[in-house]
Amino acid sequence: MNRRSFIQRLSLIGGALVFSMPGQSFSFFSGQKKLKGRVTDGTKGIAGVVVSDGYSVVKTNAGGYYSLKPHERASSVWLSTPAGYEFLHTDGISRHYHLLGRGKNHDFVLKRLSGTDSRHRFIVWADPQVKTKNDVKQMMETSVPDVQQLVQGMGSGTLVHGICVGDIVWDKQELFQDYNQAVAKMGIPFFQALGNHDMDYRKGGDETSDVTFKATYGPTYYSFNRGQAHYVVLENVRYLGTDRDYDGFLVEEQLSWLAKDLEHVAKDQLLIINLHIPVHSGVKNKTDLYKVLEGYTNVHIMSGHTHYNKNVISNGIYEHNHGTVCGAWWTGPVCEDGTPRGYGVYEVDGTNLKWYYKSTGEDRTKQLSAYLETLAGQKTLTCNVYNWDPEWKVEYFLDGRPMGVLGQKVGLDPLATRLYKGPELPAGRHFPEPRQTDHLFVARIENDVKRIKVIATDRFGEQFSTEIDA
Repeated sequence: MNRRSFIQRLSLIGGALVFSMPGQSFSFFSGQKKLKGRVTDGTKGIAGVVVSDGYSVVKTNAGGYYSLKPHERASSVWLSTPAGYEFLHTDGISRHYHLLGRGKNHDFVLKRLSGTDSRHRFIVWADPQVKTKNDVKQMMETSVPDVQQLVQGMGSGTLVHGICVGDIVWDKQELFQDYNQAVAKMGIPFFQALGNHDMDYRKGGDETSDVTFKATYGPTYYSFNRGQAHYVVLENVRYLGTDRDYDGFLVEEQLSWLAKDLEHVAKDQLLIINLHIPVHSGVKNKTDLYKVLEGYTNVHIMSGHTHYNKNVISNGIYEHNHGTVCGAWWTGPVCEDGTPRGYGVYEVDGTNLKWYYKSTGEDRTKQLSAYLETLAGQKTLTCNVYNWDPEWKVEYFLDGRPMGVLGQKVGLDPLATRLYKGPELPAGRHFPEPRQTDHLFVARIENDVKRIKVIATDRFGEQFSTEIDA
C-alpha cells in the first residue's frame, strides 16, 4: 500500500470516529460547533501557526486567528510552537496547550526570541522512573545537579530544552510533582512523553489510561519547532485493559494526525520523533509509522523503556534508544548493559544533528569503560563503548604499540554482571539482571603487557580514550 492510500485510509477511519461515538462526547462540546482562538505576540497576531486538537490540524490566518471543529474525543487544543519563539512553560513544564472544558479562552501569547534559534541544544531523559522518596532523593542529588552543571557549561544565552521520553514515575503518579520540582531546578523547558509506568491502571481501557497524565502534562501527542528542527512527541504505549498489560502500538487516529502535521514540514527538514517504547524492536505496527515518514530524509527517533543504550539505523531512520536516568531502577551506577546512568545530549545546527551520551557525575569524555579479566591464566580485555554505532572505530594499544581495531562481541558487561547477576542482587530490588549488548569490544592480552590504552573515535571524528594497567 502506498503512502497516499494509507493516509487516506487513516483519514477515513478518523472521520468515522467522529460520527460513531456520540455517547462519548465531552460536556464541553454541548452546542459548540467551533473552537476559536488567536495566537499573538502580545499585540499583533502571528500568521501560519499550526494549531490542533489531536484530530484536526489548522493554521492561523493573517490576523493570528484559528478556528476548528473539535473532535468529540478531544481533551485539549495546542499549538505547535513556531521557530523563533520561546516555549510556553510553567517552571519548565511545557504549557503549550489549553485543556478543554476549563474556561473559554483558547488564545496563546508567544514571545519572540532575541536571536536566531537555528543553533540550539536539547537533552533526552529516559525513564527517571521514581517509585519511592529515596528514588526521588537520588534523582535530586545526582541527575539534577548533573544537568545543571551541563547547562551552565553551555554558556549564557545557549538555547536548550529537555524531552523526557516516558516512565517519569513508576506507577506512583503522586510523584509527578517531585519530577516537576526536578525540572524546575534544572532550569530549562521540558516536554513529556507518556510511558507505560505513567498510565492509570484499573480505570478502563486504553482511552482512559492517560487521564492523570493529561491532567498534569496535557496532550500525549503533539509537535513543536525550534530553528529548522521539527519535533514530534508520540504516545506508543497501548493499555490492554488488565493490570499493567500493554503493548507497543500507534493507534490509527494518532498516525492520521501525524500525517496532517507533517504536511507543514519540508521533506529535508530535521525531524525528531520522541516516544517511549523503541520503534525498531517494540512497536507492533512500526511499518505504519515508517509509511507516514516516507520521503523525509533526516529523521531521528528518540526512545527509552529498555534500560540499556542502543543505536539502530532502520528503514533509513536513526533510532537512539537511550540508557536511563535511573540506570537499573536506582540500584546501581550502570544500566543492565553496563552503560552508566545518564542521558543523551544533542546539538542542532540548521538541519545537522550531533550527539553524545552523558554519564551522570562524569565528564562528557567518559564514553567507554575497559576491564581486564583473567580466566585459566588467559587475560582478556573487554571494552564497553556506550554510544557505539557502526561509524565508530575502536582501537587499542599495548605498552604504546598500536594493535589495530578491537574485535566486536555480543556479551555481558563485566561491571553489570558483578553488580546484578544472581537472585540476591542487587540489594533491595533483585529483578535487574545483566543484559547482552553489541557494544562490547575484546582482545586477548599477553601476560608480559604492562599498560593498555583504548581509543574510540565516534562518527563525528571526536576521540575518547581510557587506560588501565595489565
